Amino acid sequence: MQQVLSQRVLALSESETLKMARMARELRAQGHDVISLSLGEPDFDTPDHIKEAAYQALKDSYTKYTPVAGLPDLTKAISEKFKRDNNLDYAPDQIVVSNGAKQSVYNLCQVLLDPGDEAILFSPYWVSYYEIVKMAEGVPVCVYAGVEQDFKPTPAQLEAAITPETKFVIFSSPCNPTGAVFSRAELEAYADVLAKHPQVYIISDEIYEYINFTHEHVSIGSFPQVKNQTITINGFAKGFAMTGWRLGYIGAPRLIADACTKIQGQVTSGASSFGQKAGAVALLSDRTPTEQMREAFRERRDIVLSMLEEIPGIKTNLPDGAFYIFADVSAYFGKSDGQTTIHTADDFCDYVLLQGHVGLVSGSAFGDPNCFRLSYAASEEQLREAIRRMKSVLSRLK
Repeated sequence: MQQVLSQRVLALSESETLKMARMARELRAQGHDVISLSLGEPDFDTPDHIKEAAYQALKDSYTKYTPVAGLPDLTKAISEKFKRDNNLDYAPDQIVVSNGAKQSVYNLCQVLLDPGDEAILFSPYWVSYYEIVKMAEGVPVCVYAGVEQDFKPTPAQLEAAITPETKFVIFSSPCNPTGAVFSRAELEAYADVLAKHPQVYIISDEIYEYINFTHEHVSIGSFPQVKNQTITINGFAKGFAMTGWRLGYIGAPRLIADACTKIQGQVTSGASSFGQKAGAVALLSDRTPTEQMREAFRERRDIVLSMLEEIPGIKTNLPDGAFYIFADVSAYFGKSDGQTTIHTADDFCDYVLLQGHVGLVSGSAFGDPNCFRLSYAASEEQLREAIRRMKSVLSRLK
């Protein structure tokens, strides 16, 4: 039957995060108590005032098609948010609202990449960047930095990766999967490199902006030398616990924004009408629930890190944002419990799932085969039990 499928879909890898979530569900169905720490989804509910805004929009009959690029209420609110929070000057007609930030990434790759064009990915990278670039027939070029570098490539590494075929560089800050946050000085150093290559666009994914423990979020597009090269992606899923609402957006040079609207108009058209009305309220109203969620994540991070420190062979950085620990476990490669030998991070994650019933995601999905990703978007009780189980089963490996 595979003969009827396109080469495009045959070449596409299954999302590793969704795969591990599926495996965890299958084990649960067999009666096992599985703690899944694989998905990047806040375990908090959407704040009530945002839900009330959606209810009101429904009552006001906002149930029809929307303009492809977004309702004027929302694009205006996003424009104001960019100015207020990020020192970015995107007019409402430079904004495109999509069905999630993932669609924003897809739109941009379709708009910017021709077959053979190169896209630089800071590695470790969010799992879907690589596959979406491939779907657009682009060539992913990975610029790698391990835990010793806090998972942050140097400006020299970035410079060395740029070729005449490079169309854009994409990264996230705060970063999925590492939790790393790029400082003002680090981003300015990247901006200075990229300003010398004005034909190269910068795609800055800032979906975790509000889950930042450093007290300063910096947008690379705020540096004047790269203002006109930068496309900023954001959305509502993480900072407002609105994953199921499927609402993301970009601010971009007008040519790029118009092209994304053209692509989206042939694929999904506009995002949901009442969801967009609620999104505008989210951006312009009190962010106390978001700040409380951020502080809860900070406390969980500290709990998980302190417990992981008690497990020999696990090496971590100090993640300054998002809700992930990205840990190097290469010290376990070659170890065995007498029946199973760990050769890779994939083996490590399978072992922890099957023996300890804790779901993690292998770093190979994110461009680092030495690591695993743990999401601490779970209750403190679940996190403590998960790390206790990990410590127990890993002690069997010699």
